[in-house]
Amino acid sequence: MIDRLPNVLDVTRLRVLAAVARHGSVTEAARVLGYAQPSVSHHLSRLEAETGSRLVQRVGRGIRLTDAGRTLAERAEEILGRLDAAEAELAAYTGLRAGRVRLAAFPSALGTFVPRAAAAFSAAHPAVELRLVEAEPPDAVRLLRAGEVDVALLFTHPGQPVERGDGLRRTRLLVEPIHLVTPMGTVGDRLVDHARRRWITGCERCRTHLIRSCATEGFVPEVAFTTDDYVAVQALVAAGLGVTTLPGLALAAQHNAAVRTVRLPDQERLVDAAVHGAAPDPPATAALLGELVRAAATALPQP
Repeated sequence: MIDRLPNVLDVTRLRVLAAVARHGSVTEAARVLGYAQPSVSHHLSRLEAETGSRLVQRVGRGIRLTDAGRTLAERAEEILGRLDAAEAELAAYTGLRAGRVRLAAFPSALGTFVPRAAAAFSAAHPAVELRLVEAEPPDAVRLLRAGEVDVALLFTHPGQPVERGDGLRRTRLLVEPIHLVTPMGTVGDRLVDHARRRWITGCERCRTHLIRSCATEGFVPEVAFTTDDYVAVQALVAAGLGVTTLPGLALAAQHNAAVRTVRLPDQERLVDAAVHGAAPDPPATAALLGELVRAAATALPQP
């Protein structure tokens, strides 16, 4: 374990600051870290002395971070995450006989091809610990850059910004079709055919794509419901409360028999696996990427 960043900042004190920022109090940070409360306060004081900045201020019986404290806490999360990742990577170089690999994935990927990839990886490398966390792309990128995960599954719609730079490398897994989802028995295969209906949207990226797509057909959708849960979305549609669009993975994971789906021409979503840092990837990361590529190839029903 690395204890200090030479001539810069004490890693233990960075862990303390990050814990205070994450948990909102000295008491809770001390509990999580297993430290005495005075020890946490001492580390904060020493960190302020080392940086020459006021990092925390008292508010009533508690404390809150100053702007400088929040900035340093964010950087501390990144530094500590990269240190933890380095330790895991070094362990993985024993030849996949030990170590861990961590994957962040969005819900419809977790509901389709990720379990197959995870099972295949664990069967081939039983000594390597595989951890999964659910995260939408913006959070997954943050976790990846902070070193809290080793692989992140991301999706983008054509025309939307793509996270690049800072050592982020992407592998295309699949291209999902986008479907119009309406109550069973309705007619109309285009978005504009349902311009007078209420609409249901999901995450921010999906909502932005829907609004842009509707705009190209000459109308602004009346958004009545917002939920990231693709099961709930279909239940709302089936109940006649609105219409929506869903990507192929969401329908492959769960298809409500009471909804009608129509593939929209020229509408798609791009799904990538992203890693952070220069190639080559650690063996465990490379092995997981291989399983994700194989599992994604059969994630969607063939047209």
